[in-house]
Amino acid sequence: MTDPAADKAKTRELEPPARPTPDRGPGSVRLMRRLIRDFARHHWGKLAVSVVCGAVAALATSANALLVKYVLDDAFKEGAAYSTLYLIAGAAMVLAVVKGISSYFQTVLMTTVGQRVVADIQNRLFSRLVHADLALFQATPSGQLISRFTTDANQLRFASTQVFTVLGQQALTLIGLLATMFYQDWLLGIVAFFVFPFAIAPVRRMSRRMRKVSLNFQDEMGHFNALLSQVFQGARHVKAYGMEAHETARATALTERIYRLFVRASRVRAASSPLMESLGGVGIALVILYGGWQVTHGIRTAGDFLSFVTALMLAYQPFKQLSGLNVQVQEGMAAAQRIFEIIDIEPAIQDRPDARPLRVTKGGIKLEQVSFAYRTGDAVLNAIDLNIPAGCKVALVGPSGAGKSTVLNLIPRFYDVTGGRLTIDGQDIREATLVSLRGAIGLVSQEVSLFDDTVRANIAYGKPGADEAEIVAAAKAAAAHDFIVDLPMGYDTVVGELGTRLSGGQRQRLSIARAMLKNAPILLLDEATSALDTESERQVQDALKVLMTGRTSVVIAHRLSTISDADLIYVIEHGRVVEAGRHQELLLRRGSYARLWDLQFADPDVDGVLVEVHG
Repeated sequence: MTDPAADKAKTRELEPPARPTPDRGPGSVRLMRRLIRDFARHHWGKLAVSVVCGAVAALATSANALLVKYVLDDAFKEGAAYSTLYLIAGAAMVLAVVKGISSYFQTVLMTTVGQRVVADIQNRLFSRLVHADLALFQATPSGQLISRFTTDANQLRFASTQVFTVLGQQALTLIGLLATMFYQDWLLGIVAFFVFPFAIAPVRRMSRRMRKVSLNFQDEMGHFNALLSQVFQGARHVKAYGMEAHETARATALTERIYRLFVRASRVRAASSPLMESLGGVGIALVILYGGWQVTHGIRTAGDFLSFVTALMLAYQPFKQLSGLNVQVQEGMAAAQRIFEIIDIEPAIQDRPDARPLRVTKGGIKLEQVSFAYRTGDAVLNAIDLNIPAGCKVALVGPSGAGKSTVLNLIPRFYDVTGGRLTIDGQDIREATLVSLRGAIGLVSQEVSLFDDTVRANIAYGKPGADEAEIVAAAKAAAAHDFIVDLPMGYDTVVGELGTRLSGGQRQRLSIARAMLKNAPILLLDEATSALDTESERQVQDALKVLMTGRTSVVIAHRLSTISDADLIYVIEHGRVVEAGRHQELLLRRGSYARLWDLQFADPDVDGVLVEVHG
């Protein structure tokens, strides 16, 4: 028999750690003002027409309430002409048609504006993210970012649609009916709505609770999306290590938390209806008592009284919807808060006001007393000096974590140096525009980034306007053309997400073809062949030799044999250059490079890796 307490403890171990409650952030009024200022005000024309349509619909509704008076007091009074009843019936029909047409156009216009606002927000969000620093993507799980586009955007879409349609139509309808009621009897109007100020405090409390619950719900959905992304992309490893049950338990724990938050939100959302129903019942009872007393004492006619009651009954529906709208607004504002948190992120890596296009004449790169530290504060590079001559192949080697990949990331300004300076042809790259800098650099890394598109589109990714001849020439230079034409649809074959329908060597050769087509004067190779088998590596190395011809190439290699022909090799340890020279020179010195070489090729008959030397 299982121990329930032990099972419960085990479940707690598998649960993702509890996260702190998100900060409430800016108030709803400030968020709403920003939505209107930044997005909605551009559609003032449609909003104005919609308001006019809503006003017409509200007047028609109010007129229907007044018709009741004429039906009872004029059409049904003794001696009244039957034609009066025809006129009232015709008026009721015309009012119904006018209200229907006006409501239709108002709803369509308001919904169109609401959806346009959310689409504009999504476009702004994507633009902000795609221009964000690389550090943001390395620090934030992709599922969390995707959640801003899906869960948060959908929540904001629903809330904004409700706000624009319900607020626009129901508010005007309520105003029209209130005007009708107070026009008929201001004292009776006060009696009818005497109880509603008592609803303000409970509605505010519910709104605050809904904002908090909604923030937590959307935060958990972000973590759930992140978990799904990680598990699906790592499905091979999940199965290899037999972790299906573990990942299922993690997902179950998250879905349970989401379920509990959803139930809490449903309870808060549903609480406004009985509150307004109860208060509405009290208001109607007071009107019946006071208005009925007026009718029995001859102070007002039955038609006046029933007309007022009709207006009151019609007014309760928009009043209920408007009071419930505040809860929906809080859900939307929670989503808007999370979206604006991303939109408001300013990239640290951006053009200076006086930035000029980079002029690459030869392609020489220098790091002068360069230091760098990530946000954790640990220094990765310590006043490092590197001279990468133009047109040369320069290799960076050293143990894992030495700072080699950091050097590569600094050249295209994925990060900025924290000390010293990095120049290309004597120009500090921080004084050059990012477009010109990155346009002068080609990148081929171990992690090949292919998109779920055709082979042709993936090769032309760095040069969208390339013609067919240029694409084919790049593929041939990268030794990729032969396998491409053997694919089911040749260059029109869709490669799948991350190129999953291709082998590792094929993916890498497409990456090289992309760099070939870009034809940048500076080339960065980050362990481009470390994950390939011997045959694929030979093919890729042949393609890389063609690619590096005449270019300044900075290479990080997993296998030292692939960089033995380099013009210059820098050995980096603990963020400093400890050795520099050509392959044979460094071997003769019997220093760090020779030690790495001996470790990697301890058995001269085995071209394998005994220790990991990449970083």
